[in-house]
Amino acid sequence: MEKQYRINEIFYSLQGEGRHTGRAAVFIRFSGCNLNCPFCDTDYSSHSLMTATDILNEVRQWKNCAFVVLTGGEPSLQVDEQLVDKLHQEGFFVAMETNGTRAVAKNIDWVTISPKNCFVDKKVRLVADKVDEMKVVFDGIHDPKLYSHIGGNPYLCLQPCDTGDEVRNRQVVLQCVDYIQKHPQWHLSLQTQKYLQIR
Repeated sequence: MEKQYRINEIFYSLQGEGRHTGRAAVFIRFSGCNLNCPFCDTDYSSHSLMTATDILNEVRQWKNCAFVVLTGGEPSLQVDEQLVDKLHQEGFFVAMETNGTRAVAKNIDWVTISPKNCFVDKKVRLVADKVDEMKVVFDGIHDPKLYSHIGGNPYLCLQPCDTGDEVRNRQVVLQCVDYIQKHPQWHLSLQTQKYLQIR
């Protein structure tokens, strides 16, 4: 019997954040997370159980796009090498966005870690060892240097935190810009999907 994955949604859009901003992508959003961030904008109230075959049948409708993003929630709770292998067999470049608290499948092409341990009550440890990109949510309070121990030479992004307050958001953006000007190894990442009002 084929393994089933809890899928929140599968959709086609543009990558709105990080190094691949603006790139057309098929998003596979996995349901469930091991953290509870106050700014999370994903609804996990429902999901569908899908096999790898089901998932492939869904993503094939966008056969002109070869870029797949595994996201959540926390996809590392479910994604395994078998699923990634099947996506590779279809010719997809596979990226994953993870909070870094769990090991990820070794055959993923691009791993973006977005650490959230500053925003949750429980103590969490970052264990991700394959990092191509680090995307830190910047709130103007926690110093991104907290994550300087993460190995490798990842592409570094700072993303202003959406606090839900327009005035505070503007302050955070200005603080983020100032931080990047003082630390130019970082790059600004905006949630462009929100500005464009797309998924």
